[in-house]
Amino acid sequence: MHFVIFCIDKSGISRDPKVMADHVEYLEQSPIKNVISGPLTGDDGEKVIGSLYIVEAENRKAIEDFQKEDPLAKADYWETIEVRAFSKRVDNREP
Repeated sequence: MHFVIFCIDKSGISRDPKVMADHVEYLEQSPIKNVISGPLTGDDGEKVIGSLYIVEAENRKAIEDFQKEDPLAKADYWETIEVRAFSKRVDNREP
């Protein structure tokens, strides 16, 4: 099952390079499949304002467990985290 995880950073957060490295390592070793993810940015395309993930997981509990252990969540970077089930109907990425 696919899920979308939409996270908005707390105002004034400055991302620590060590936390970011731990976050990337966590994503690479996670038991859930990270289909696509990356930072949300302001309209300038540069200022990071949050994170977006499309993942595959067995159920919502797996997502909640995944989120709790994410180094960004542990560092308390996010103001809001929204998780929604997602039914993929179109995928225009190149194979």
